[in-house]
Amino acid sequence: MDGKAFEKNEQNIITLRDSVRYKVEIPDTEQWVIRSRAENRTYQISVAQPLGDPPPSGYPVIYLLDANSVFGTMVEAVRLQSRRPDKTGVVPAIIVGIGYQTEGPYAPDRFYDFTPIPTTEYDRKPDGTALPEQGGAAAFLQFIEEELKPQIECEFKVDSSRQTIFGHSLGGLFALYALFTRPDAFQYYIAGSPSIHWNKQYLLEQERKFVSRVKEEPVNVQLLLGVGELEKSHMSRNCDNARELSERLSSLLSRGVGVAFKEFEGEGHVSVLPILISRALRFALSPEK
Repeated sequence: MDGKAFEKNEQNIITLRDSVRYKVEIPDTEQWVIRSRAENRTYQISVAQPLGDPPPSGYPVIYLLDANSVFGTMVEAVRLQSRRPDKTGVVPAIIVGIGYQTEGPYAPDRFYDFTPIPTTEYDRKPDGTALPEQGGAAAFLQFIEEELKPQIECEFKVDSSRQTIFGHSLGGLFALYALFTRPDAFQYYIAGSPSIHWNKQYLLEQERKFVSRVKEEPVNVQLLLGVGELEKSHMSRNCDNARELSERLSSLLSRGVGVAFKEFEGEGHVSVLPILISRALRFALSPEK
């Protein structure tokens, strides 16, 4: 490169550095803060809706837990794949992210909101610090059902027959808790790497009640359990727990419970999220549904 070319290139770099910069935002997305009536807890709600007029029945809706970590991932996956539903198997949908007022991907509040009871198996986090407060899943589910959903259905055109909840890790535990205790709340339940070990005995009790209930009164629900192959070595045994749960629930197909289990090759507890999201979209947003 001669001196003149170098000078021109250097000038371009300076111009770039001095240019005006703007904060990047996700298109067609809005966000607000809501405080629950029952326990006065604060949530940051993010909503992305498709462009154009909704279908007569409304858009399917996905309620996404831990929105601070994966809301953008899911929104862009839906935006890209729903452009050609005939090719991708994904129709447009509204994404409702439930998160917290934090700059990080996770907030300690999730320990309370996603767990039905305090764990009896653990007393500290892996790093040795004390566990946050737990045991608020019932109140959190009540908030979703009685406060958040009515607001979403008032402001957006929603197909109430195609509602999904997506949770990962402790969020996956909550998705299972919601299925077992309120199977009418959603039609699709996505439990990614669910922390079954956290409340294992309690969850088994709720599972037994759920099985007894659906044998008396059929339901119409679909459950996707997804784990990363590399999670097999973890002491929690969540891969085995999830697989065993899918095998037990598969006997309820005639009672309206569809179950799918997927182990994603080469993925770990966190890296599984993008591929699980993509699979979940085809699971819950198929054009044929």
